[in-house]
Amino acid sequence: MTTPSAPAPAFPAAGPLSPAGAPPVPAPPSWPWLRAALFLAGAAQLITISALVGAAPLAVTWWSLLLAIAPAPVIALAAFAPAPVDRLAAAAGVLILVAGIAGGILHTGLFFVPALAVLAVGTVKLWRERP
Repeated sequence: MTTPSAPAPAFPAAGPLSPAGAPPVPAPPSWPWLRAALFLAGAAQLITISALVGAAPLAVTWWSLLLAIAPAPVIALAAFAPAPVDRLAAAAGVLILVAGIAGGILHTGLFFVPALAVLAVGTVKLWRERP
């Protein structure tokens, strides 16, 4: 028994939320850097949280609480907030990571160094973009 092959449905190039004839908006150059910084900071933040509640927990100090609470939400704000807020959040994220790494350099602070490097590049690219 043979079945006739129907042509594949043609889907429009635009996404479901964009207007029918509008071309897709390209992502800004800072977008991949900020997403990578969010991923790296989230991973390092989970490591810090697990070190705080593990079998041999870290001492609860200002730097351990700072690194356990602040990096991922602030970097997420930098990655997904509108233009006036994202630059301030990116700069605050760099300051938070620098302070946390300086306080916890001998413990879990070193896990945040890759996130700091990627966030610094993303912040520079973000500040060079036009609003």
